[in-house]
Amino acid sequence: MRLDKYLKVSRLIKRRTVANEACDHGLVEVNGKAARASYEVKVGDQITMRFGARTVTVEVLSVQETVRQADAGALYREI
Repeated sequence: MRLDKYLKVSRLIKRRTVANEACDHGLVEVNGKAARASYEVKVGDQITMRFGARTVTVEVLSVQETVRQADAGALYREI
């Protein structure tokens, strides 16, 4: 699954266009490297996102095309 879609499905970022822009501006890293929106997310990847002064790092536990909002937190683990 593409990185921008994963960020949207997992509810880490609300909209896919916002996730795409964050990747384009270098605010999202996967495994310590800047990642493009087209990066294929795999289980075990570490995604780091910068929101202003706040940095969030998560580990991918599962990759699913669709998930209910209540279950979205099960797709990743915050580090």
